[in-house]
Amino acid sequence: MRRHHEGRGEGRGDRRGRGAARSATALAVVLALAAALAGCGSDSAEESADEEVALRLVAPEYGDSAKTSSKGYWKRVVASFEKGHPGTTVDVEVHPWRTVDKVLARQVATGDAPDLAISGTYASYAADGRLYRADDLLSIGTQADFLPPLARAGEMQRVQYGMPFAASTRLLFYNRDLFEEAGLTPPKTWDGVRGAAEALKKRDVPYPYALPLGPEEAQAETLNWLLSGGSGYTDDLGSYTLDSPENVETVGWLKKELVGEGLTGPTPPGELDRADAYAAFAKGRVGMVNGHPSLMRAAERSGVRYGVAPVPGRTEDAGATLGVTDWMIGFRQAGHPEEAGAFLDHVYSEKNVLAFTRAHDLLPVTHTASDTLTAAPGNTTLRRFLAELPEARLYPSEKTSWPELSTRIKSGLADAVAPGGSPKAVLSRLQRHAAAYENPQAGNG
Repeated sequence: MRRHHEGRGEGRGDRRGRGAARSATALAVVLALAAALAGCGSDSAEESADEEVALRLVAPEYGDSAKTSSKGYWKRVVASFEKGHPGTTVDVEVHPWRTVDKVLARQVATGDAPDLAISGTYASYAADGRLYRADDLLSIGTQADFLPPLARAGEMQRVQYGMPFAASTRLLFYNRDLFEEAGLTPPKTWDGVRGAAEALKKRDVPYPYALPLGPEEAQAETLNWLLSGGSGYTDDLGSYTLDSPENVETVGWLKKELVGEGLTGPTPPGELDRADAYAAFAKGRVGMVNGHPSLMRAAERSGVRYGVAPVPGRTEDAGATLGVTDWMIGFRQAGHPEEAGAFLDHVYSEKNVLAFTRAHDLLPVTHTASDTLTAAPGNTTLRRFLAELPEARLYPSEKTSWPELSTRIKSGLADAVAPGGSPKAVLSRLQRHAAAYENPQAGNG
């Protein structure tokens, strides 16, 4: 049974009951008409009942090679689902992460929304009334299995529309060989980061601390630092606080103590993307960098000995680390909630969640898969990432203003740490943009 809720759609159980009643009424009408027409009836009702449903899922590519491509995962998941659900087929479109949200937006705008999609955002689609609620689609057991912080982050006005699909947190990666040669231990505070970076610079390490504030994912590196400084993008009530005193001090410290001292490497932070920073780490050219679980595999493939530690803070007891999740969403336009829900229950089974997380070194989003991963031998480092998840802070994905503000942060935050840049001026400008996106009538100051 699907959960029933009043006023906003129907649970799948209710639809089945009402569907059965409608079917019975329709059948009675058909039989009566057949009798009246003395055998001139039609078998269209039977044909309709036998009609196949073709679901469409738009998904991003999580792999970094043909061998690790997400296409292989989806092929196996779809094959096992279709075997147990004759009459329903699933077509999965896999697009690169840099284009998948644009592809999805274009399909929705042209009236060709898929049944399901995995996206970095859900709020604008939900606000426009385009999405099913999670409990329109999922069984009670599947919905209850989501880790609470991730499920809450998928809510707008206490209604869940975004279903977490893949998650990650951040830890500080450091090069063990470089640290041992310099007699260093993993830093626990900002002062420790600066001290370690100074020692590594003296030993000609190209990037003592890699600070990727390039347009690929500047919003992630920025939030990591803001959280470690005791603030973030929003306060506890969900209001934007980009220019809070704590944030100004955090960005000012980065500008003066790391960038200004030449401790972030030859590439200016605003030109250094995350992928480039990770690639440099895998080549042994980086002493420290904030990283998510996928960096483990890249380092291991290249033979780099690495360690991980909690993200250092202003003090040792600094705030939470960054958590990131991607969202599975279901579009109403296609009109196949029963079949889409059955497929999602299959996708979120423990077996399939674990298969995906293990294939791509990401974190499971469900209790059952998390418990299994935690209890399994090995995976020590991955468990450390998982341990950070309950207290992690996620992007304000419930805000329709977040996608535009995130773009602004990606393109403009690095100005705050550039020569001649003003952290206070840049953060104040971003705060004005945030206010304008939240209240379009106010204009974009």
